[in-house]
Amino acid sequence: MWDDAFPSFLIGLREGLEAGLIVSILIATLVRADARSRLPQVWTGVLAAIALAMSFGAVLTFTAASLSATAQETFGGTLSVIAVAFVTAMVFWMRRSARTLSGEIKEKVTGALGMGAGVLIVTSFLAVGREGLETALFLWTTAQAAGESAGPLTGAAIGLVLSAGLCFGLYRRVLKINLTKFFTATGAVLIVIAAGVLGYGLRDLQEGGVLPGKSAYAVDLSGSIDAGSWYSTLVQGVFNLTPAMTWLQVAAYAGYLAVVMTVFVRGVRATTPKPAPARTDPAQHAPPSARRRPAWVVPVAVVTVPAVIAGLAVAFGRPKTAAGQTVAVSEKECGKGFTPPEPGRRTFQMRNTGDKTSEVYLVDPATNAVYGEIEGLAPGTTRALVATVAGGTYAWRCVPTGGTAVTSKAVRVAGGGGAKAVVPVSAQDLAGPLARYKAYVDKGLTALGAQTRTLAADIKGRHLGRARTDWLTAHRTYASLGAAYGTFEDFDRKIDGRADGLPDGVHDKGFTGFHRIEYGLWHGEPAASLTAPAERLAADVAALRTAFPRQHFQPGDLPLRAHEVLENTLQFELTGDTDAGSGTNLATADADLAGTRELLTVLGPLLTTRAPHLLPTVDADIARLQRLLDAAHHAGSWTPVERLDATSRARVNGATGRLLEDLAPVPDLLEIRKSA
Repeated sequence: MWDDAFPSFLIGLREGLEAGLIVSILIATLVRADARSRLPQVWTGVLAAIALAMSFGAVLTFTAASLSATAQETFGGTLSVIAVAFVTAMVFWMRRSARTLSGEIKEKVTGALGMGAGVLIVTSFLAVGREGLETALFLWTTAQAAGESAGPLTGAAIGLVLSAGLCFGLYRRVLKINLTKFFTATGAVLIVIAAGVLGYGLRDLQEGGVLPGKSAYAVDLSGSIDAGSWYSTLVQGVFNLTPAMTWLQVAAYAGYLAVVMTVFVRGVRATTPKPAPARTDPAQHAPPSARRRPAWVVPVAVVTVPAVIAGLAVAFGRPKTAAGQTVAVSEKECGKGFTPPEPGRRTFQMRNTGDKTSEVYLVDPATNAVYGEIEGLAPGTTRALVATVAGGTYAWRCVPTGGTAVTSKAVRVAGGGGAKAVVPVSAQDLAGPLARYKAYVDKGLTALGAQTRTLAADIKGRHLGRARTDWLTAHRTYASLGAAYGTFEDFDRKIDGRADGLPDGVHDKGFTGFHRIEYGLWHGEPAASLTAPAERLAADVAALRTAFPRQHFQPGDLPLRAHEVLENTLQFELTGDTDAGSGTNLATADADLAGTRELLTVLGPLLTTRAPHLLPTVDADIARLQRLLDAAHHAGSWTPVERLDATSRARVNGATGRLLEDLAPVPDLLEIRKSA
């Protein structure tokens, strides 16, 4: 965790020390001026600055959480670049100001004391607020890069606590630190870290589609570098350098480091302190006492106001669905209440006025193209349907469960084109892809039959080391056929069954198939006890190979499997839930990805005509996930899921989630819809 914590520790230490020094100087000036009664005003300003920084962090977090994955990449990348700019400016400012900071603050305090409590509050607020906002922004960007790791927050907390202790020691004059050298050394390290944050931010902008070149890699060492090793984890966590980097990332990293570090090292020599102004007694400038308000009013206000503003920003920053015209859905009243809408993004309140659960589609009645849909609309309920309307003809198609599909009267909307619609497919359209995929599965089952027979022979001959290798080969072959599982009926339970739910668990006689053999091979069972399960597995695979050509494979299942296979991967393989001892979940995930790639190949022509940009995006997602999986494969062995470091595991999960999000439209794009 320290690799993720170090950058945040350093920024917490630096920013905390900067803010702490300012507060210490403020307090010391007031104490020496015998104006202790004004100390609450300083703490009120400090409290307001802390509240503002925390509220800013909350706005960043909750705003990003309400965005889509692509928008999150863009949002995070933009803020990473801004954070680099702030940190760079802070490094140079403190490099110049370390020696003269005390004198400048004392001058401000002296002036503030003569102008009333409000000015002193503002002085301390502005002095600390900048550091607070910079800290919040930088911590948010480093936390985004670290994924699920608690390292950034832990490191920042340690840095802030340490800086508070140092400031207290400096205030009490029990410590002596050369601040110029301290800020120079930490500034140089921060410049290196900021270069990595810049590269990470630009990568996010590439992933979000804002910048080009997300597949143009200048360096790709993911196949030869162990992403889970201590040195790789350290480099990625501290410097944000990854095994695979695009040309834009490399150019930005090298360019920033070369230019900024050169200017910093040459740096302007610290100026000599300004002569101290004539000493005056700040207490002499104190304004006459005014009517006193309760002491708690201002502190409560300065904390509450930023929190309320942050809450409003989060609440109003979320997308809202505007109310629209209410349209009836039923066999008798389909489309009732539908009038020609204005062009643009429109919301329709779909009300099921019938007695059957229905599906409803906004369609072009001439081409059956679909602009929007709702599934499973229960009787008596209302749900919003949002669609973009442009020039063209529109109608509603209501499809009650067990009833007859009805299409409403069409309306004409004036204006140009631009609305995106999905041209529905028929069973005939999917017949060709289905035939090609069935041939792929048939070939895979033939290979699987030979592999399971080899596995059974290994075990019978007591070659258990060889059996472990051949087990993984056969299991990966079976996993790559994932899109056909729905047609395998009871064979899947026999071939790839699990012990969950069985009365005797892993010792139950009903526990068969790959996982039964996996458990025995990796838990020291003798060959004699595994011979029968291995022979039964080979027999079940042979029976499936014989039965498969006669099994019913629904054409509409193919588009669904494009998403569902990797959903299971994320739920079972990437959690380690299906591991029975071999630690090869990532190998199975790799086979699942190969099977998904094959399925997309046969569906490619249909997807390209309906969503031309979908497959290039998905291909880039697959390549990204493939590199991460390859990084866990070394010399024939796979890193177990639970042994991945937090950063690598978060990246695999994130890449899978991103791929799933981009695959989500496939079932809708290739859905076989009922027609009127």
